[in-house]
Amino acid sequence: MHTQAMIKTHPQLRGSPDAALIACIEACRDCTETCIICADASLGEEMVAELRRCIRLDLDCADICAATAGVVTRAAAGGDSDIRSILEACADICQRCGDECKTHAEMHAHCRICAEVCFACVAACRKALSSRRPAPKAK
Repeated sequence: MHTQAMIKTHPQLRGSPDAALIACIEACRDCTETCIICADASLGEEMVAELRRCIRLDLDCADICAATAGVVTRAAAGGDSDIRSILEACADICQRCGDECKTHAEMHAHCRICAEVCFACVAACRKALSSRRPAPKAK
């Protein structure tokens, strides 16, 4: 991915790009694609009815990861937006999706891979959260 190279060229960037945010953006994009593929693969399984919850979580996770990647990209490029809530939401849905996929991991390799990618995204979101300054208190 070219995320870091592109963000470095942004005229509004003040200082060096935040490595934790770059890693989070890339993890969110990877998770988006992986969850979409896992949902599609699950739809192709004979036991699709038993994978219904997994499919829904895959699709929800993909949507939230895609949105998170977009918002965090703007913040990493020098935006002053408070991204804590979206990072927390992304970590939450990725944890739930990873937990669900893990329950099917022995039977379906796509679920095993998806769980691993979801858990990596949780870690990246949490690391990005820990690297952020607390949001200013509302007056």
